Formats: sequence, C-alpha cells, structure tokens
Amino acid sequence: MRNIFLFIRRYFNFLFFVVLQIVALSFLFRYNKFHEAAFMGIANETTGMVGARFNSVEYYFNLKRTNDSLVKENTNLRNGLRQNFDNPDTTQRIVADTMPYDTLGHVRKYMWRPAKVVSNTATLQNNYITIERGLNQGIRKDMGVISSTGIVGTVVDVSANYAVVMSLLHRQNRVSAKMKKTGETGTIQWDGESPFFLTLINVPKSAPVAVGDSVITSQYSYLFPQGIMVGTVAAIVEDKTSNFYTMKVKPATNFYSLEYVTVAENLMKDEQKKLEEASRKNQ
Repeated sequence: MRNIFLFIRRYFNFLFFVVLQIVALSFLFRYNKFHEAAFMGIANETTGMVGARFNSVEYYFNLKRTNDSLVKENTNLRNGLRQNFDNPDTTQRIVADTMPYDTLGHVRKYMWRPAKVVSNTATLQNNYITIERGLNQGIRKDMGVISSTGIVGTVVDVSANYAVVMSLLHRQNRVSAKMKKTGETGTIQWDGESPFFLTLINVPKSAPVAVGDSVITSQYSYLFPQGIMVGTVAAIVEDKTSNFYTMKVKPATNFYSLEYVTVAENLMKDEQKKLEEASRKNQ
C-alpha cells in the first residue's frame, strides 16, 4: 500500500494529465457527431482485429465440430436439390439458370455471404457478435444473419472489414415469426434472462399450438427469407387476461458455439421500404 501511494505521489502530474485527457476525449466523442462516428469506426476495427487474434486458438480446437456442422448443412442442401427427384415427363430436362432473372420476370431477391465469427457474447442483457466481413466484402447495416441451424441477429454497425451484429439475445431485437404448422404470425424477442429461451408473443389463442411446434421466420420480415428456423416451443405461459399466447421458444442456434454465419442481403428491401413510406406520407 505504501508503495502505491509513493508511486502516485511521484507520478501525480503525469497521472493527472492522463485523467484530464481522457475526460476531454470523452466530451469530444460524446458531443461531436463527426468525431463520435470516426471513433466508433476505429474502435470497431480494433475490436475486430483483437477478437480475431483470440479466436484463432479456439477455432483450432473446434475444427471437428465446425466440419460436422458444415457436412450436415451441405447434406440438407443436397437433399433439397431438384435433381434428387424423378421427373415424370422424360422428354423434359432440368437446366440450371445462371441469370439473375428468368423469362417470367422472376428476379433474385436474396444474396448470401459467409462470414467468420471473431467475437461473441451470450451472457449480457444486450449481446453482440463481431464478424470478419465488412463494407469491402459487401456487408451493410440492416442485413439478417443466420447460422447453419437458425437465425442469429441483425447487422447494426459496419467498418471496412468487420461488422457488428445485434444478437437475437438482445433486449431490443425484434423478429417477425410464425408457427410453421398453422401459419399464425407473432413477434420473437428476448426478455434478458435465460440465453436458452426466447419469447414469442402476439400469436392468437385461436391457433392450435403445442409444445414442440416449430417457429420460423414469417413473410413480413425485411431481413430474413420466409421459412428460416427460429426455434421450437418449449412452454406455453397461461394468461387469462389476454387473447394472445406468450410462449417460451428454445432457439435453433447455439449462441455459445458460433464460428461461422451467413449474411442475407435482401436486394428488394429498399424498394419495398420506399414504397411503404411514400404510402404512409400520402395518408
């Protein structure tokens, strides 16, 4: 203790100068939008680089589990290929169209990009994930992120080579979802308590729901295609004062073992949002 006081006394002027510098920089970044944006960009890049270094060792020891997950995902994709099924009309051939649209006017709506997770939290009230993809790789804000088993979150901040994802385990995250069996829609959110359960609200009690039912993304989401797995119903909370169910949902994604994710870009999102915003203004 005596040595600590001697150290402080000896370097008091220097320590006082450092404290004042920190306070000054804090005011500068907090009340100046330009400097705040610049600081957030540098901090995001630095945090991503540090996370990438620490992630290298953990990544090495989890290679087997990653490979098993990729094999399972590839198997599921291959099982869904049209070529796996016989065509009753033998005079027709299946041809893969490499164009972004076809003769009927169908256009590509979603573009997918893989990314490696370099930082992740799952035990806080508001959890974030950092991925090793950024502006240089086509990642932008407001893109959906999924794993090989289900949805993960939403891109909320981007630097040149990294992006920060608001995890599904974040109190402010909301995702439009629906019951796979019956089609009733609701909203997925997190109450900030157990990272092993999400909450599904606004599903009417007229819907025949049961424990074990699958919950998937709905057609009303800007971020995710319809039908991406969210989780399964683990419990139904009784509330006689409401006409809607409150359900505990076990997420399909294991947020403690994320290594690779896929970012979904809705190529038609801006067009849809502009049209809807213009319609609201005209009302």
